[in-house]
Amino acid sequence: MLSHPPSPRRPRPAPLHAPPAVAAALLAAALLAPAAAAQPVALADTPDELKELTLEQLLEVRVTSLVKRPQRWVDAIGAVSVITGDEIRRSGARSLPEALRLAPGLHVARFDSRTWAISARGLNITTSNKMLVLIDGRSVHTPLFSGVFWDVQAPMLEDVERIEVIRGPGATLWGANAVNGVINVITRGAAETRGGLAVAGLGTEESFGALRWGGEAEEGHYRVYGKLDRHGALVFADGTSATDPLTIGQGGFRWDSAAGGRDAWSVHGDLYRGEIGHPVREDSDVDGGNLFGRWRRELAGGSRLELRGFYDHTFRRVPGQFEEDRNTWDLELQHDLERGRHEVVWGGGFRWSEDDVVNSPVVAFLPDSETAWVANLFVQDEIALAPGWRMVVGTKVEEHSTMDLEVMPTLRLAWQPRENAMLWGGAARAVRAPTRLDRDVVFLSGGVPVLVGSDDFAPEEVIAYEVGARWAVSDTWFADLSVFHNRYEDLRTAEPTPGTVLPFVLANLLTGETSGATASASWQATPALRLHGGLTALDTELVLDPRSRDLSGGAGEANDPDLHGFLRADLDLPRNVEVGLWLRHVGELPEPHVPAYTELDLRLGWRASPALSFAVVGQNLLDEHHAEFGAPPSREEIERGVYGEVRWSF
Repeated sequence: MLSHPPSPRRPRPAPLHAPPAVAAALLAAALLAPAAAAQPVALADTPDELKELTLEQLLEVRVTSLVKRPQRWVDAIGAVSVITGDEIRRSGARSLPEALRLAPGLHVARFDSRTWAISARGLNITTSNKMLVLIDGRSVHTPLFSGVFWDVQAPMLEDVERIEVIRGPGATLWGANAVNGVINVITRGAAETRGGLAVAGLGTEESFGALRWGGEAEEGHYRVYGKLDRHGALVFADGTSATDPLTIGQGGFRWDSAAGGRDAWSVHGDLYRGEIGHPVREDSDVDGGNLFGRWRRELAGGSRLELRGFYDHTFRRVPGQFEEDRNTWDLELQHDLERGRHEVVWGGGFRWSEDDVVNSPVVAFLPDSETAWVANLFVQDEIALAPGWRMVVGTKVEEHSTMDLEVMPTLRLAWQPRENAMLWGGAARAVRAPTRLDRDVVFLSGGVPVLVGSDDFAPEEVIAYEVGARWAVSDTWFADLSVFHNRYEDLRTAEPTPGTVLPFVLANLLTGETSGATASASWQATPALRLHGGLTALDTELVLDPRSRDLSGGAGEANDPDLHGFLRADLDLPRNVEVGLWLRHVGELPEPHVPAYTELDLRLGWRASPALSFAVVGQNLLDEHHAEFGAPPSREEIERGVYGEVRWSF
């Protein structure tokens, strides 16, 4: 037996009286399966009312993720889209992954009640290991498998100002694992959330409640919040319940220093605890917390110095399979400066992450405790070459405890023939660093190892090329287009042991190419009606090295639709009534095969007063239930649902 005896554990808190779980078995499937008093603020005055802006004003929305400093969205040299807080509200989305369906070019697929496959530009799997995800600049990816436990990424959506989504490598500024893109969830400052807000909802598949209070303190502003969400169990193809509901509670705070000074401080943190059900096992439980701090100083000549750091703790227990305690510390220094035609951002950082694993007869990580570290330096320069012409050039050098020094450069060029129009193109290199799942894992059956990691596992690499255009056709219509080609090397395979087959050993004997295009547009058809649409076409080709004997043909590393897209309509009717329609289509997935599906969401909202509003939301209305990811017969499906919501600002 290659498992270690369980070490002593800290006592677990009392249950939430509802099931929970994220299992390491899913990782195997991904591999083997193919205070002062506050002043009340009326709801109508909150800053998320971006629907009141004209499309021309929306072009002025600032984004920060592409160059790590604020710039107009229309000026961003790259494939970047913005999901506003009001778009999230009007969509009826009640979780972060659901909100990400609003972004053009993202394939978002639900595997079960708590697991999602999310990627841009292909190679989508349940571990989502090629998208870097951040909340207010804090990385939430786990060094366990380079992906995200989506079940515990549960910010209060009412406090999300915007979500910035970069399609394409972002490694020059954000580092390894920003292979296919970057998702950065940005919450509002405390000064923008003064007063109270209560939100409650009840439905067939969703129930939730949240309470937030914000105010002005000495030399700054603060807010505190608490929330509880329950996402119902999914069903199997025959309609029987998968008995895997997710219940998660979270609370937190934020404090920001007063605006206007040379120095600015911000501190915020969260605590969460949740449970996840399972059809045959004891419920699983998760808990954790984080603390984030930022100090910024404005310097002469438009320069700025910023120091930010965070601590993050996570705990996850899947009975009979897996248990992990993890503590992560991160510190980064960044300097922005402007010199003539140059706008330079440079800096460096260090991250330290320790884990402690309890192994089982099903899955083991050897050793059962490990420290992972990352050190990096980066520099990027945006240069004004000539009137209308700009160039971005930069690189990051990064070394991991699991990876030798890697260089991740980028080069982009843009031409702006007029203020709100731009053509651009670029190339970049990014890598995915090896993780414990690649190097240290042992999956067992009856005490016999069936799949093991390898100390020789190398970084996965992409060289990406892209061109794009973004333009405002008129004051009421703008469009965005990007075309890309990615070349991947050293992708993961599972190789049989020569002469005996078992155990399969993880290796890097797969190459791949993805090519495609994403187009999106918004049209203010009338002052009361706005239409949004997005369409992505994708071609994925995976090729095994002649030395490989991977029995799946590498299919476990990608399952992508050839076509996916959406059309949304937001309509404002008299008497403060809102109507939202959201039609989504996703083409069939090849292996394991998942049929194509089309779904419709409908939201009806009524603002009874500046402080009180109601809504009824219908989700997945076209089918009783439908599948999005995974293989039968255990594949779970998403049911049609409806919920009612009330919001009160006080």
